[in-house]
Amino acid sequence: MDNTTAIATLGALAQTTRLETFKLLVRNEPDGVPAGELARLLGVPQNTMSAHLATLSRAGLVRSERQSRSIIYRADLGGLRELTLFLLKDCCGGAAELCAPLIAELQPCCGPEVKLS
Repeated sequence: MDNTTAIATLGALAQTTRLETFKLLVRNEPDGVPAGELARLLGVPQNTMSAHLATLSRAGLVRSERQSRSIIYRADLGGLRELTLFLLKDCCGGAAELCAPLIAELQPCCGPEVKLS
């Protein structure tokens, strides 16, 4: 990831509805959420939600899959991983011991024994 891509990705999240949408999709991995349900859950008109999902998709943060008449959206955890690694790559000037608390704080949410709700 380069600076331009990181800025675009962060920009996609720099809006309340898109940030809430992305967080909701992360909580619902791996099943995803139909587009209409996302709009309903967040109290957003469907056409507005469509525009937000397109922005998140272009930023590499969500992906979609048609299932019958529905479009199911999922968080693209690979995109989130790339952004996180980009931000932490040169963490604390290479002093790993300074980043250890940050990395340790990320691990409880991502361990295999923890179920996000």
